[in-house]
Amino acid sequence: MKYDFSFLSLSAVGKAAEKAAELFSEEIEKRAGYKPFDAGEPCITLVADESIEDKDSFCISLEGSCLTVKAQGIRGLIYGYSYFLRKCVFSGSKITLIKNISGSYSPDKKIRGHQCGYRTCPNTYDAWGKEEYHRFYLDIMAFGCNTCEHIPGEPFDEKNPLMKYKPIEVAAWGSELADELDLDVSCWYPNDDKETEEDALASRKATFEAMPRIDAIFPPGGDPGEMDGDAFVKRCIKISHVLKEAKPNAQMWPSAQKPHSKITWAEDFLRELEKLPDEIDGIVYGPNHALPLDEMRRKLPMKYPMRFYPDITHNVRCEYPVHFDRDDWHYALASALSRESVNPRPTEFRLLHRLTRQYFIGSVSYSEGVNDDVNKAVWSDMDYFGEGVSLYETLCDYARFFIWQADAKRIADGILGLEKNWEGDPAENPHIDSTLQIFEAELEKAPELIYNWRFLLCLFRARCDALVRHRRLFELELIEDAKTLVKSGDFTAAYDALKTDYDNDYYKLRASLGTLADKLFEQIGIQLDVENYYASGWERGATLDTIDLPVTDRAWLLNRFEAAEDMPYDEAKAFIERVFNRNRTEKGEYYFSLAEHGFGVLGEKQVGEFYIDYQGDRPEVNNGAIPMCMLKAYDHYNFVCRLAGFEPDTDYKLRITFKKVNYPTIDGFYIKANGNEIYRGHFFGGEKDEQFEKEMLNEKFTCAVYDLPASVFENGCLRLEIGEDHVGVIIPEFKIYKK
Repeated sequence: MKYDFSFLSLSAVGKAAEKAAELFSEEIEKRAGYKPFDAGEPCITLVADESIEDKDSFCISLEGSCLTVKAQGIRGLIYGYSYFLRKCVFSGSKITLIKNISGSYSPDKKIRGHQCGYRTCPNTYDAWGKEEYHRFYLDIMAFGCNTCEHIPGEPFDEKNPLMKYKPIEVAAWGSELADELDLDVSCWYPNDDKETEEDALASRKATFEAMPRIDAIFPPGGDPGEMDGDAFVKRCIKISHVLKEAKPNAQMWPSAQKPHSKITWAEDFLRELEKLPDEIDGIVYGPNHALPLDEMRRKLPMKYPMRFYPDITHNVRCEYPVHFDRDDWHYALASALSRESVNPRPTEFRLLHRLTRQYFIGSVSYSEGVNDDVNKAVWSDMDYFGEGVSLYETLCDYARFFIWQADAKRIADGILGLEKNWEGDPAENPHIDSTLQIFEAELEKAPELIYNWRFLLCLFRARCDALVRHRRLFELELIEDAKTLVKSGDFTAAYDALKTDYDNDYYKLRASLGTLADKLFEQIGIQLDVENYYASGWERGATLDTIDLPVTDRAWLLNRFEAAEDMPYDEAKAFIERVFNRNRTEKGEYYFSLAEHGFGVLGEKQVGEFYIDYQGDRPEVNNGAIPMCMLKAYDHYNFVCRLAGFEPDTDYKLRITFKKVNYPTIDGFYIKANGNEIYRGHFFGGEKDEQFEKEMLNEKFTCAVYDLPASVFENGCLRLEIGEDHVGVIIPEFKIYKK
């Protein structure tokens, strides 16, 4: 059943309700074009009711055409009226509540929030002032958040051309604005290991006194910081005393993030916590964690609850990369869209929430701007409503609340479509074009959406995906033509084919990204490139600086043709043929590239928490200097695979490409074939393949060749293991070929 709340009246009972009513009135005016009336029906009443169990809960009752929201104070009332708005459809002056939302609502998780640090590296927050932060608070509260997390200063007390304030100034007035809404304030405040204890305590005392409200302090154990685990806890204990002198109810939540240089950090950290210091209130768990989650919870004293610090903002080189459960985000998309592009990942973060939720009493996400705006709403809704929340309904709520000018279900479909766009090879995903059509059609129906930055973010991403797909399709066809011409011996025609330019439609689509970037910068301050919008670097959301990077081998092949220009004809001919046959195998041989093939072909899962050292979005690397097959480098202590199909009584060679490292004292690098150790010693041993290294790699990579005698194979099968127990190995590819 639907309910007409057009031209509603609004009343308030209690001081907190009066303030909430002012905010609610502004929300109605923004959507419907008029403020609520003083009397009449339909009506909404906001009531500050101290009998409600806690300030995070609220009650809604609907009787006829009158709706009442009750909560302890302004926090719960904002939750309540926002929930009403999430369930309303706005069409001109008409307001329709889509269902009866009567009931009592209480959160599943105690802590629910997002980071919004004002510093130089975020892709958005550094462009904001008081108005934008106030709006951000209300927006995250609409999905049940009770915490914002600021970054008050050092070691990031620096400015860029966008910043009108110092970080401590934003933390001060930001905490005051938050307090007006009864929104908890947490501070991410690293310990500087180069700072004396006296200076550290003095600087924090000044910060704590400058901020009107602080509910929690979160010092990361590392990233940044290089303190030993025990020294870190002791420093946090002393800071906790200073904190509670300034803010008696504030809590100390250090994180179990391990500095890379500290081998025994986890043991030292836990040993101090086993003393059960009362100055520590809980532990944060996030990127660069000292121990796997289950092990950390088992070893951490039960006195200390855990708060999650999920990275919902990054796509590669992070704790939860795209498709974190299988690490198969295609290199074409990863290269062009990079680490901090607009990244709705609703179903993936639902999976992460389900995998981790039982360990934590809540979370405050790691965020660098609005590129993860959908993820914030999805994560917050799961923290508030728990396991049973409908993901699709959350996305419809997101659309009804933020993009009310459009069809909510079509926007929800489009957001899910953006996530599906990142499945598989974009050249093989026609769904990318269908997703773009959803957003283009909504814009055509409602041109005013051009002023809605959340809609524009989705449209921008949809056009980026389409650009990558069509560039890749076009270039793959050119490469196929060039292969045919090389086989026939017509190298000049092959080179000319690869140089074919894109058509006007492609350039028109590319130009539209710049137009959208201008509008997004003006509306919300997101920095989509370095030159025009002052992004702090290409991987900090500067999609326009990576969108044109190679997504096929076209640039590398052109580079190789140019390298052959000064060679004698016969030498150039042989060289170009080797280039086009770089990864080709004969019967009974095997070639593997993590970028081209993924983990699924290896026949065995990798053990432990490995890292993908992604190279494709690095402009100084993916510039035609290396082929696509080298863009993903596996970084871990060991690599394993099970292979078959090798010919009997045949000796083979194993050629491995490595990312160059310099560990002269390490002598435990090893390679095993079916348990037989074929190499152990210094990096990288083996024989040099100087021709391959010169022609097919660049200065960041090297290769080595090892013998695989026939005796190590078992009926044509091979279990290969490559590893080093202290610093690990970084491998993008290998080839097993006949001797």
